[in-house]
Amino acid sequence: MDIKNKVIIITGASSGIGAATAKLLAGKGAKVILASRSEDKLKKLSRILPGSLVVPTDMTNKRQIKKLVSETLKHFGRIDILINNAGIGYDASVEKTNPAKVQRVFATNLLGPLAAMQAVVPVMRRQNGGMIVNVSSATTLMYLPFMGIYSGLKRTLNAVSLTARAELAKDKIIVSVIYPYMTLTDFEKNTLTEHERVWDPAAAGRDIPAPDPPELVAAKIAQLIDTEAPEMFVHDWMDKPKTP
Repeated sequence: MDIKNKVIIITGASSGIGAATAKLLAGKGAKVILASRSEDKLKKLSRILPGSLVVPTDMTNKRQIKKLVSETLKHFGRIDILINNAGIGYDASVEKTNPAKVQRVFATNLLGPLAAMQAVVPVMRRQNGGMIVNVSSATTLMYLPFMGIYSGLKRTLNAVSLTARAELAKDKIIVSVIYPYMTLTDFEKNTLTEHERVWDPAAAGRDIPAPDPPELVAAKIAQLIDTEAPEMFVHDWMDKPKTP
């Protein structure tokens, strides 16, 4: 799908992968809608992206998600692409997992993207097509200590995404998944935790690549939009489940 002149909603756009993606796609001629809970950060970003629209949105709030879609339609008259990027991490062993925190991660990482997909599908169907990109995680391709819940919910997002791809093909709505590796963002700073000693791959004798800049992930998202592939791995080695 050509990016130029497309109306693109980006959730989690206030920083990290979302902000980098917004800058890249706007630079390619897209009309970007910036969504996250951080209104001040969105407004600051919007000032350097002419024609962008700021819609503060809590992705755990279905009413706000519907408003995001309605404000986009009111302003631009269409929605070509949805990028479900907003998410939150959770580091905890299975033994110490806190059900209350699981509910928060579940609401953000799975129910939020699902609600956004449900909100844009009827719009895209009326337009005779569109695209949804769901941002997953490299952890879904691995089995890592302390990452069971986060990885499990992202795995479910993978399954929902690729199932929706098959279901919506007749409507010319493309659904794709991208798998970022560790990325240089504030994600870890905002990750929920049970304050356990998190597994250290270096201490376990594993040689792991350095984290990626968010601009690399943004470039891969642009490539995914261009190719309309079912899945995009940020690195070629991210193709088989791995155990610690």
